Amino acid sequence: MKPAQIFNQYIWIINTLKTCGKLTLAQLDQKWRDAKKAEGNPLPRSSFNRHRDAIRDMFGVDIECEPNTYKYYISNPEVLNNDSIERHLFSTLAVHGMLADSASIRDRILMEYAPAGEEFLEPIIRAMKTDHRLRMGYKKFEDEGYVKTVCPYALKRSQQRWYLLAKNEKEQLRCFALDDRMNMMEPTDETFDMPEDFSPEGYFADYFGVLTVDIPMAHVVVRAYDRTPYYLRTLPLHHSQQELQLGDNYTDFAFDIRPTDDFLNKLFSYRKGIEVLEPADVRQRMKDMIAEMAQLYK
Repeated sequence: MKPAQIFNQYIWIINTLKTCGKLTLAQLDQKWRDAKKAEGNPLPRSSFNRHRDAIRDMFGVDIECEPNTYKYYISNPEVLNNDSIERHLFSTLAVHGMLADSASIRDRILMEYAPAGEEFLEPIIRAMKTDHRLRMGYKKFEDEGYVKTVCPYALKRSQQRWYLLAKNEKEQLRCFALDDRMNMMEPTDETFDMPEDFSPEGYFADYFGVLTVDIPMAHVVVRAYDRTPYYLRTLPLHHSQQELQLGDNYTDFAFDIRPTDDFLNKLFSYRKGIEVLEPADVRQRMKDMIAEMAQLYK
C-alpha cells in the first residue's frame, strides 16, 4: 500500500473518532466499510492496533479503549487544537488527502498562494537534527546580497511564510524569511552546541509574528466592534488574549504582549473593527499609522 493511502487511513480514523466520539471496533469497522476504506475490506483488530500505534507516534494522538464498554475514543483531543508540529502535520495530510480524493472538482477548490522557500526546509531540518551550521545566501529587498554561516535554531511559519531563526557570526539571533530573499542554502561540516535550555516557543512567546525587537511588555486593551469579536474568539491573535467585557455592539480584549509593528499591523488590518484603548503610547502609535495612511489619500 502506498504511504499516501496509509496516511489517509490514519486521518480517517482520527476524524471519525473526533466526529462520532466513542465507538466500538465493530461500529468503527462498519463506518470503515461504508466509507470504502481499503477498497471496502474490513478493518481487522491487528490492523487497527498498528494504526493506533502509528497515530500516536506520528500525531501524538492517544486512542484509548473503555474497559467496560470496549469503546475507543481520543483521550487527548487537545493536541489537535494546539500549535504543535503534530497538529500542522495532521492538518496538512488531512487537506492533501481530501484534495487527492477531489481531483474531479479541483478547479473548484482554490488554495491560497504561499511564497517560495519550501525547498530550503529539507537542508535546514537536516542541519537542525545534527546541529550543523548552514551556509546561506540572503538578499534583503533593498540591500546588497551576502553569504553567511549561521546556526539554525528553529523554524517558524507566520503569515503564510517560513522563517529560520538562526544565530549569526555576532552571536545574535535573527529571523530570515525563506522566500525570494533566500537564494542559497547548504550544510557545512561545522557543528555548534544547541543550548539545552533554549525554547523557541518561549523565545517568541511575548510576540506576534516573527519581529522580535527589544520593546517593553505592555498590557494592551482593544475594543472590537460589530462582528470583529467573533473573529478574535474563533482565531485568537495571541496566547495571552483575554476577553474583558461585553458592551453594546463591542467587546474589550486584553493582550500581554510586546507591541511590535507586526502586532499593530495586524490590529490595523481590522480597520474600524478595532480600537486600541490602552496603553496611551500604543494608542498614539496607531493614531500615527492612521495619519500617515490618510496622507496618501489627501
